[in-house]
Amino acid sequence: MKVHTATLAGGASNADRVFVTDHSVIVLDGATAFAPVDVDPGTYAGTLGHAIAERVDQTPDIATAVAEAIRATTLALHLDNTASPSSTVAVLRARTGHADLYVLGDSPIYYGTAQQSGCLTDSRLAALPLAERGHYKAALTAGAGYNEQHRDTLTALQRAQRLHRNVQGGYWIAETDPEAAHHGLTVTLTAADIEWAVLATDGAADVISHHEKPAWSEIAHYDDDALSDLLHSLHRWEADHDPHGQLLPRSKLHDDKTVAAVPAVF
Repeated sequence: MKVHTATLAGGASNADRVFVTDHSVIVLDGATAFAPVDVDPGTYAGTLGHAIAERVDQTPDIATAVAEAIRATTLALHLDNTASPSSTVAVLRARTGHADLYVLGDSPIYYGTAQQSGCLTDSRLAALPLAERGHYKAALTAGAGYNEQHRDTLTALQRAQRLHRNVQGGYWIAETDPEAAHHGLTVTLTAADIEWAVLATDGAADVISHHEKPAWSEIAHYDDDALSDLLHSLHRWEADHDPHGQLLPRSKLHDDKTVAAVPAVF
């Protein structure tokens, strides 16, 4: 499988990670722990991604590979469930005549053929009826900008989200509980249903989807340089045209952005 990738930090550091194996591509978006912890989200995502990469091609079920990787990462980094970073996981794996897609958290996989396209996305976190999310988006739309009140509202939103993390009826994410991996969303496609694919973190996917261009089928055929140019153009749009989050309400001016493009899955 030939894979082209690009990643761009939203700030001083980048917690997104990409791994490519003989038959798979893995994209992760690390998130900061709710409680103070000595492990940063990039280290967590990197350790988890490496552990998945070691297992995914040999394990029949992707969820089992992710569960084993979560367990190994928790032990390696000495984490506990009261203070741990977390990460989304998106995996595309090619087998003879079939492709397995897996997402845990909001890093989507776009895919298709010359005639049709689709998307595997995990919207369970976004679907939670949390008032704090509506409050910060309404304030941004009204022009309040990224002020101290915005930061306070985000802190309150994180506390509310924590109550719904990795529980039935809530949302699921890679953290310390291997069971979360078995709640990822999966689909298996035949070669007739998938020719190309693009995996992305939400920092890139949300801005591209907002503009509805370029098409994901086009992005799938970008090389590393074209993907890097794309990510920088998204950053420029955020800074020059939406510096206060009015047009596209989001938690920060720039999120980390990562894209992995697969022009030919088989």
